[in-house]
Amino acid sequence: MTISPTELPVLDYLHAQLAGTLAEGQTCQFRYPTAISRTLGIRLAAVVLGRAVVEIDTDPAVHGNQQGTVHGGLLTELADAAIGTAHSTVVGPGESFTSVDLRAVFLRPVWRDTLRAHAYPTHSGRTITHYRCDITRGDGKPVATVTSIVTTLSGERSRGR
Repeated sequence: MTISPTELPVLDYLHAQLAGTLAEGQTCQFRYPTAISRTLGIRLAAVVLGRAVVEIDTDPAVHGNQQGTVHGGLLTELADAAIGTAHSTVVGPGESFTSVDLRAVFLRPVWRDTLRAHAYPTHSGRTITHYRCDITRGDGKPVATVTSIVTTLSGERSRGR
């Protein structure tokens, strides 16, 4: 598979996006920011090979559950965004990926705050990678720990994903 001159490797694309140096027309094989990240206001804070940090400003008036705290589904989506971003930096051209497991442990409630989700691999195999994502609030206290198993897809299995 050939890469067009305007298509960058994912990590290069994300670094340029963070630095504000992404040229018009430059792309990568994935969509960044993702539609759900734009909708929720999730933003990329840092990225290196296999690791990513994303953040969001939370408000119970927008992200709240019936108890008035930030909904656990938002925390799970935040972690999934960080994990997906981290994994996108290690797949090759023509490959894609999907989560096969995602588990969240909620540690304390959140109201209005800035949350940071730090995703990193705990085990990497040929096609299966285990990730952990630690979500912290603005004061550095942990909010949730999310683990995920991601599988890399290639060939016909990666088309359309």
